[in-house]
Amino acid sequence: QVQLVESGGGLVQAGGSLRLSCAASGRTFSDYAMGWFRQAPGKEREFVAGISWSGGRIYYTDSVKGRFSISRDNAKNTVYLQMNSLKPEDTAVYFCAADGNPMVVATPDYWGQGTQVTVSS
Repeated sequence: QVQLVESGGGLVQAGGSLRLSCAASGRTFSDYAMGWFRQAPGKEREFVAGISWSGGRIYYTDSVKGRFSISRDNAKNTVYLQMNSLKPEDTAVYFCAADGNPMVVATPDYWGQGTQVTVSS
């Protein structure tokens, strides 16, 4: 089992920044690719960003490219999502996920409980 705990969400004005963190415990963190997903009210959960076990492979959904940055610190068992130039449409609950495939987040095996991000206009 892997336990994931997100933090760092909150209320921010459009154009502002937030940094989400996801602390993992349980199994060897570097065995997993990690990702961030989000779910807005009335919408399906969508992929936001993913990072391979070493950080050598990083990918984003088109709507956040150039604004969001995912990173990980395997020594701290933590993955981060730096969100800049936030827009009201980024408002959602953000979830951290771990995939047993160390190269790509495709079908996550574990999920965090989520953290709310609200961007006001």
